[in-house]
Amino acid sequence: MEPPAGPADASGASGAPESTGNPEAPDHRPGTLGLNEVPPAERGATRVADQVIAKLAARAAREALPGAPAMPHATASVRRHPGADGSGGMAHVRVSVELRYPSDIGAQCRAVRRRITRRLGELAGMEVTDVAVDVERLHSEHMLRGAAERRVT
Repeated sequence: MEPPAGPADASGASGAPESTGNPEAPDHRPGTLGLNEVPPAERGATRVADQVIAKLAARAAREALPGAPAMPHATASVRRHPGADGSGGMAHVRVSVELRYPSDIGAQCRAVRRRITRRLGELAGMEVTDVAVDVERLHSEHMLRGAAERRVT
């Protein structure tokens, strides 16, 4: 005795994908295309807005400056030269920061540049060609402590 056949529709098909008969064409369900069937140039591209790149840069600057007195502010100018797969691009970033003083300002600016370059590469697939760090204000430890002591609670 043979086991019963699988569900069949009126035409007698069993619900399994049909073979195209072409050994070079992959078998798949009708109406679906695999990524390998659509050339990369025709798949489209992801475009990340300049504002998003700026927000990512500001966040990266915050990560590089833990305990900074104020939130960094960043602007970005993006020039895209995407590859055939739609990824990549080039960005110029300007970030404004406030730092504690006394401190090694040069080392902090280098840390911000490195972190922004790395994070934009990881998160947005961007090549960062230039990161300008503007130090808008220095906060003295003495002034910060003095202000905290003068506050009335």
